[in-house]
Amino acid sequence: MVSTRRLQLFVLAYLASALSSAVCVSEAGSHLVVIPQSPVLQIGTNFTATCVIINTTEVTADDLYWRFRQTVIPSNQYTKINESALSVTIPVNNEESEWLYCYCKNKSPYVFVNQGKFVHGIHLSKAYPPEKPKNLTCIAIQDGKYISKNLMCSWDPAEHNVKKKPTTYTLHVEVIHNNQAYNVSTEENSATVTMESFPFHMDLEIWVVAHNELGTVESEHLKREANWFAKTNPPSDVKVISEETFPMSFLITWKEPIPKQMIALKYQIRYCPHGSHSWFVVPIVDFAKGTQSFRLQNLQPHTVYTTQVRCKHFNKGYGYWSDWSANVTKKTAEYRPTSKPDLWSIITEGEHSNERQVKFICKNPVLSNGKITSFKMKIQTQKENMMTRNMSWEIIPVNDPDADNSPSQKFTVLKQITLLDNMTARVHVTAINSAGESPQTSLGIPEEALDLDPMEGLKVHTQGDQFLLKWNAPNNTAITQYVVEWVSANDTDWQRENKSTQQTTIKGNIKKYICYNISVYPIYSGWTGKPARVEAYLAQNAPSVGPSIQLNGKRGRNEVELVWNVIPPPARNGFITNYTVFYSSGTEPVSITVPGNVTSYLLTSLSANTQYEAWIRASTIGGSTNGTRHTFNTLKYAPGEIEMIVVGVSLGFLFVVLLSMLLCFYKKDVIKNNLWPWIPNPRKSTIGNWSPDYPLKPETPKENCLSGISVLDVDTSDGKSLSEEDKTSLALKKDKYLSEEHSSGIGGSSCMSSPRQSVSDSDEGADIADTTASTVQYSSVVASNGYKGQTPSAQPQPLIFSRSESTQPLLDSEENPDLSVQEGGGASQPFSRLPCFTHSSWNQDSGSFPEVEPQEVLLPRDSCPSGEDNEQKTLTDGQSLSSYRPQLGGYRPQ
Repeated sequence: MVSTRRLQLFVLAYLASALSSAVCVSEAGSHLVVIPQSPVLQIGTNFTATCVIINTTEVTADDLYWRFRQTVIPSNQYTKINESALSVTIPVNNEESEWLYCYCKNKSPYVFVNQGKFVHGIHLSKAYPPEKPKNLTCIAIQDGKYISKNLMCSWDPAEHNVKKKPTTYTLHVEVIHNNQAYNVSTEENSATVTMESFPFHMDLEIWVVAHNELGTVESEHLKREANWFAKTNPPSDVKVISEETFPMSFLITWKEPIPKQMIALKYQIRYCPHGSHSWFVVPIVDFAKGTQSFRLQNLQPHTVYTTQVRCKHFNKGYGYWSDWSANVTKKTAEYRPTSKPDLWSIITEGEHSNERQVKFICKNPVLSNGKITSFKMKIQTQKENMMTRNMSWEIIPVNDPDADNSPSQKFTVLKQITLLDNMTARVHVTAINSAGESPQTSLGIPEEALDLDPMEGLKVHTQGDQFLLKWNAPNNTAITQYVVEWVSANDTDWQRENKSTQQTTIKGNIKKYICYNISVYPIYSGWTGKPARVEAYLAQNAPSVGPSIQLNGKRGRNEVELVWNVIPPPARNGFITNYTVFYSSGTEPVSITVPGNVTSYLLTSLSANTQYEAWIRASTIGGSTNGTRHTFNTLKYAPGEIEMIVVGVSLGFLFVVLLSMLLCFYKKDVIKNNLWPWIPNPRKSTIGNWSPDYPLKPETPKENCLSGISVLDVDTSDGKSLSEEDKTSLALKKDKYLSEEHSSGIGGSSCMSSPRQSVSDSDEGADIADTTASTVQYSSVVASNGYKGQTPSAQPQPLIFSRSESTQPLLDSEENPDLSVQEGGGASQPFSRLPCFTHSSWNQDSGSFPEVEPQEVLLPRDSCPSGEDNEQKTLTDGQSLSSYRPQLGGYRPQ
């Protein structure tokens, strides 16, 4: 009850204090006032504001409500102080400035009309209270020969700070003995106080005051001697001296940066091999007070070292370490090698089957202690427990001693020998520099068939940028160590591992996309055992180049064989997992995948006489690369197909020829009779007489064949007469002719009869005349009784046919039947092959013929007069014309 009363009294007092501000608001005509006005709130607390009604009785506290962040605050956060005051409590939970408003409900028309007088708001600014500065530190840096008069101090920054309401810091420095005080203000967490001079050996008191709208706070006071805050320069003129008599030590000297009367100093030295970042620090207890020199010991001979020195106040806890001096680089003097050279061998096949080529290579000792100028080497060979060769020591100079420290100079090739498979070799090597000789190392090469336990179970994994190797140890207690060897196309290197090691990483510079042949050799008391080998890539990528493709052999009609080259190892960039064969004839490519160990493929089911394009894609697990494209054409015919066709046609033709020959052989008589009919030889014939098979009365010749008979008047005034033999010879003219359509032989019709035969126009002598092929039948019509000088009787006389066999060639008119002549009314007719009969000097009064022997003459048709003209034709030059009647039948055999 008492507390409630006190709260009401406090609120009333608070409201009374706010009347002054309410007066100015009332002057503006507003009926609502929110107090306090424009407060600065502490983030993380609760804030209470009160809305007071003034100068009106239209509304009461029950008609008021609050709005914050554009949202009406729930009424359960309201507190009604009286009828004209209403308070609200809200949390302050962010750093952003915001507005808080008090509103009145539209209770009456007056409130509705005067809404602007019934609303009021305040702006809420937020901040954190000032934090106490912590970890105050100050430092004065040497400037020239003395410490600077500027004292720089810093402290931890505040965990919470609002930029719109920052905290102000004031740094206070006071010299206790002379009451000198200095201060400086800042909003940062550091400040510098400038004094008249640095007060050596005098006490200082230093503190920081933090202040903002929410309050003020002060840091702890720091009381120290002024030298406590001093930081000198590093030692100057640092020198490193290398002594030949002390190859494993350096002598270092320097000068103090500030007079010891002002600040007594202590020093610290650190050193490292040149290029290394692992520093060795000399303990401070090794230094005497005020010393300015020091000897570094237990260094590596012939090694370059980098050395630095720094200093600080001698008293413990006083001052700051100076910066390190500049680097000073120096090399220690040479000393004899203190470790053995690393001897190894590379064994390859010899020229003969029972030989080995052994190349001995050697790395410099790890502790060379100088430039290795040469190696001393001795080789001992043994066969069947007998020493066959014991060479003396041989000095092998190093070509470029200055390259010992070069990364590319990994080893020196000592010597290469030829070793039989049944021989062993033992090699001893020492390294020499200018100061002495190293301890001796040995390596044994056993016989090829010597049964030493081999390595097994070697596995290689990638671990970052290195190879991780694991293997199984041989079951042999004589093993002393392992040699891990890795070989690439252009690099060979090895490292040694302890006998208890079964897992290691390769310590060399391993590159990606390069194939390494990794081997692990067991060493048995200096003798090399059989290794385990694995090929591996640190990382794989697509091949740098693709396979080059070409045809293997001749092209086919429906198939070709493609071959491609193996990608060189440096360009593979990984293990070839497979090849993909692509080929196309202008359409969608066809692809075929083959294993990575195949370098040829036979394409089948191709179209004949078609152009194709083919290429090969090589793939690894890191990617694929296409090779060059190759264009080829398939053949129109398969190889041997044309030869088979030619052979088949030739065999068929040969079969036909053989069949024809056989047919000719068995049918030779029939062929002979058809092609070369037998014709009687007139030289071997005799004239025979016979009567034709038709009436004795002669028939009148047809119009187109016979146009009458003309008898040649023969002039006999010369007293000469033709004998019977001359008449016969005159009837047979030795001219060429051809019988085609009408035969002039006795066996055929004289007019429009079918052709029987044709005779060659050969004029070659009696041999041809004797042949059957050139024999031609001739016939003539002879009167039954001579009528020379006689008068023919009224009765028709029977005609007697004479026949002879002759080889006389045919007339030209018979060989050229295409010649035409005019007949009758001018119509063109072929050359007549019929005998033509003419008559002349026919004595119609007496009805007799002149006394001329009948002769047979063959004339062209145009030499025959037509029946209408009855024109007389006469043969000159003593030739006579015989009468000839067409035959109606054949002839009788003689």
